[in-house]
Amino acid sequence: MSFLVNLLFGKVNVQQDPTGLVDSNSAANNLTEAEQPVVEQKFTPKMLNKYNGHDDPRIFIAVKGNVYDCTKGRQFYGPSGPYNNFAGHDASRGLARNSFEIENVKEWHQPIDDLKDLTDKERVALDDWEAHFKNKYALVGQLISENQ
Repeated sequence: MSFLVNLLFGKVNVQQDPTGLVDSNSAANNLTEAEQPVVEQKFTPKMLNKYNGHDDPRIFIAVKGNVYDCTKGRQFYGPSGPYNNFAGHDASRGLARNSFEIENVKEWHQPIDDLKDLTDKERVALDDWEAHFKNKYALVGQLISENQ
């Protein structure tokens, strides 16, 4: 019945989470993107790991030490997305190498990648990706080591 109401009265562009993890009727999902609260904080790799689209419906990804809320890119970074291994992690090395292989992503218990061995070409690629994330996703914090 709601399909007919939407068709007749013009409700369009309703997105649903294909994984079923996010309730489309919740109050938080009814807020516009501008109304969504963004709280900047510091994230350790262990804290960041929670925001992987499974344990928490939000998806946070770190790039060059900055953490971005990539939840609106769920189709790419979510549980069924092609780049889901970046969700809840530092994606810098994989982005620099234009590789989405899991070996380019450090686990939460490993030290933060210093990226010192990247080539000049990989650094340029990473800078381009960083600009993409800055322009598309909200900055929610910084990635720090456990000792800071």
